[in-house]
Amino acid sequence: MTAIDHQNITGLILAGGRGTRMGQVDKGLQDFRGLPMVEHVLQRLRPQTGEILINANQNLARYQSLGTQVCTDLIAGFAGPLAGLQSGLSHCKTPYLLSAPCDSPLLPADLVARLAAALIAADADLAVAATMETEAGVSRKQVHPVFSLMKAALLPHLSAFLQQGGRKVDAWYASLNVVEVAFEDSYAFRNINTLQELRELES
Repeated sequence: MTAIDHQNITGLILAGGRGTRMGQVDKGLQDFRGLPMVEHVLQRLRPQTGEILINANQNLARYQSLGTQVCTDLIAGFAGPLAGLQSGLSHCKTPYLLSAPCDSPLLPADLVARLAAALIAADADLAVAATMETEAGVSRKQVHPVFSLMKAALLPHLSAFLQQGGRKVDAWYASLNVVEVAFEDSYAFRNINTLQELRELES
């Protein structure tokens, strides 16, 4: 296979966190340029994927009102992004699942195409986005673990990892054949953790 048809990819928007750093608010429902952040992510993913799921654990009716299927964590207690991925994979009816967070409203229009090309070329289990960040004149690679494209067949492997108490995304990725995909625009992967960051990105 040389390419993945976007209809064979289910998009999963991760909106299942507590929003602790934003003052216990539901991040995906915070307004950004006149729309909830999750709607910006939906609009950017719709042309890139077939079906779209939203993983959420609160305000379910609000998310359902966006016209897409909402899936809650199978593990209680806000267990983190891997629990969201597990829920998404368990509802995924396509061979591939693409994950993106609800708090990155500027994600790239070619995110899926580039991750898919790399996944196929490397015959990998999972492709993940990475950028180069410069801080105080020093450049370093920044991997963005929740911007990923994976084979849906990874569900049993992930479930076993979670059952054994694993919660860290990096630790699960270390057990897989992962390819990192370089993106130039680090701004597109900005995730918003505080209300101040939200206002700054808006302006």
